[in-house]
Amino acid sequence: MARPGFRIAVFATLLALLVVLLGAYTRLTHAGLGCPDWPGCYGFISVPKSEAQLAHAELHFPDHPVEEAKGWAEMVHRYFAGTLAMVIALLAFQALRRHARDGQPYRLPVLLLGVVLAQAAFGMWTVTLKLWPQVVTAHLLGGFTTLSLLFLLSLRLSRAFAPLPKLPLSLRRIAALALLVVVGQIALGGWVSANYAAVACIDLPTCHGQWWPAADFSNGFHLTQHVGPNYLGGQLDSDARTAIHISHRLGALLVTCVLLMLSWKLYRCGLPGLARLVLLALALQVGLGISNVVFHLPLAVAVAHNAGGALLLLSMVLVNYRIRVVDKVRVGVGQGWRLRPVAGVGISHHMRNDSWRRF
Repeated sequence: MARPGFRIAVFATLLALLVVLLGAYTRLTHAGLGCPDWPGCYGFISVPKSEAQLAHAELHFPDHPVEEAKGWAEMVHRYFAGTLAMVIALLAFQALRRHARDGQPYRLPVLLLGVVLAQAAFGMWTVTLKLWPQVVTAHLLGGFTTLSLLFLLSLRLSRAFAPLPKLPLSLRRIAALALLVVVGQIALGGWVSANYAAVACIDLPTCHGQWWPAADFSNGFHLTQHVGPNYLGGQLDSDARTAIHISHRLGALLVTCVLLMLSWKLYRCGLPGLARLVLLALALQVGLGISNVVFHLPLAVAVAHNAGGALLLLSMVLVNYRIRVVDKVRVGVGQGWRLRPVAGVGISHHMRNDSWRRF
């Protein structure tokens, strides 16, 4: 039986996925500055419509004419993000109220609340710093972090997946490595998007007809570049954007190799279902990435590529969660953690849903 808060956590996970996709849509439609202020839009709770509101916007933001479509894209993203923050706050409140009951996790919901507050700050800086790439990338990573932590919380509250016994340490190491390289590739994808480098190379498998074209890696990954004045459309030259794009392609090759190794290892360890899941998520994401280049970044495919990245990340979270090691068992409320099984519960039985506890 699932723990209290499971349904809310699942709802929050789905909502977080929607927020990530809305954020991708906002970036890809160049609507990141559709509202030049934060948290409102030209000083209002919604996009200005009336003549008086439009006059106010023109007076106070003369350099940012109102573009209704972009403004609504930005505000819808903010509305859903605000709703998600309230749901996470509810989860944290309930977790703190129930944490002494039946091993109810409470540190993770509190961590999530901290992450979503940081996300709000990055959302504000994204606007006030005029789409500074470092902040945009951090904001994207924060969104994926929120999504993955909510998914992890849902898994813990579900009580549906006990740890799998007798798995080799090498499998857990490969799974951890796979998670790290996927996170790194998502960060590279965010850097590509923030610097408008997705169409820096428009051919495959070469770039500009060459296997190794002219590329300026020092400027492409100059992480201490100055702020401003406005990064809408990007400020890097062609060689710098090419370097970013090539790095993302090389990262994709690394991810593919590691995930293929992980899938093979999962299959060898008697986990064909997880192996197929990893392969499916990988094939989908690689196919979407290739489509982005071949079809010159169509909006629907580009947004789907973000969804594919989320699916790949959640797959890695699920794999690592399923093959985890539980070396601490809670033996009763107020008795803390012990490094031995519960009395009366054999080693072969401690994997049952009601005989182990997650913090």
